[in-house]
Amino acid sequence: MRRLRNVKIVATLGPASNDYETIRALFEAGADVFRLNMSHGDHSEIAARHAIIRRIESDLGRPIAILADLQGPKLRVGVFANGEEDLAVGQDFRLDLDKADGDATRVCLPHPEIFAALEPGATLLVNDGKIRLRVKECGKDHADCEVTVGGVISNRKGVNVPDVVLPLAALSKKDRKDLDFVCDLGVDWLALSFVQRPEDVAEARDLAYGRAAILSKIEKPSAVKNFDAILAASDGIMVARGDLGVELPVQNVPPIQKRLVRKCRAAAKPVIVATQMLESMIESPMPTRAEVSDVAAAIYEGADAVMLSAESAAGSFPIEAVTTMNAVAIEVESDLTYREVIEASRGGRKETVADAIVSAAREIAETTEIKAICCFSQSGTTASLVARERPRVPILAMTHVEGTARRLCLTWGLHCVMVRAVDRFKGAVVASARAALAEGFATREDLIVVTAGVPFNMPGTTNILRVAPCEERLIFAGDPE
Repeated sequence: MRRLRNVKIVATLGPASNDYETIRALFEAGADVFRLNMSHGDHSEIAARHAIIRRIESDLGRPIAILADLQGPKLRVGVFANGEEDLAVGQDFRLDLDKADGDATRVCLPHPEIFAALEPGATLLVNDGKIRLRVKECGKDHADCEVTVGGVISNRKGVNVPDVVLPLAALSKKDRKDLDFVCDLGVDWLALSFVQRPEDVAEARDLAYGRAAILSKIEKPSAVKNFDAILAASDGIMVARGDLGVELPVQNVPPIQKRLVRKCRAAAKPVIVATQMLESMIESPMPTRAEVSDVAAAIYEGADAVMLSAESAAGSFPIEAVTTMNAVAIEVESDLTYREVIEASRGGRKETVADAIVSAAREIAETTEIKAICCFSQSGTTASLVARERPRVPILAMTHVEGTARRLCLTWGLHCVMVRAVDRFKGAVVASARAALAEGFATREDLIVVTAGVPFNMPGTTNILRVAPCEERLIFAGDPE
């Protein structure tokens, strides 16, 4: 199951991908990570999908990452007596806490915390920005607004507040229950919605209690503003362009995406580019040229992963969508321009022994006849640092920790291999050589680079590098010590 590209593919599961045969076909077509959307499906459905993924993992002998995406707090208007109303530009419209059915002049917004944070001049976006309201006057239980972009407003449409940091916890009561459930189930990543500040990440980490890595979704202007602190508090990032494109001018999103991807790479933390990547494939077996260019742009930027949402969860062509994304990735990564862009953006100062070791591993591999870099890692730090270098040769992430192997499936270029625990570097070299041979990355005449941290079983101690042969004398010299 060796991939012919380095960027990873995240596929969301749903009604269109709900059985063993389809999910296995998605994996074989190129999906490396499966996303369980906690906004859709009850706990029994989520557990069933999780069990299928783990069964496929066992059947194919390959680690697979599972990402549970928490819903986050949802801000919505109430209901209208007529089901909907048409708002005209320039008219007045009130949002308040009155639970009575709405009409052409007002509707309930059952979120007092919004009113507490609003100020005159703030913008409210309804139904993904199709309707825009400007606050003229507000109090603790109401906001009198002017309609600046009109349209039809109907029951329970979502509300975005781009100008204000809302005093809302990123985790709702539902999220807390879902978090505990999926952590006990055994997911590898938790995606947090509505992150505004690093404290939101800290809260989730405390609740996860080490059972899953934390991935923050960047979908609010406040998250972009506080990105450096959020990145430092997170294990990974998702650039959720859908909500960003609602709350920010759409022309701002591409440069933000590029900037965030580079910061994640510099921090050696995986970053997913998500939302509407091949959206036309929900209903069509072929994507548009613009969509293909969008996926390609994320790959050229060096993103660790690109994500399919409704395309694989509810679309008519889920397997075709993964196949298309896989084909685009292979084509882009075979382009000489891709290597030029990736290497030009490598940058960054080497400040630690680990930085120097992984940089040396890449340089040795790219200037000699090295077939692969093998990273022996318990926590995944060594493999993540090597992946940050974006080397031209394959990277084998070697670990005896099942959770680490699964979690690293999200990181660029890593081919994760489960091996027996070792306590000496010689054993790591032997295990790496055997894996490189068994996984088809090298022959008995080839050389590999092995990196690790000594003493073993201490995260963050990458400090040793060796060029080793995959020769028969070494491979079959007995069990690693």
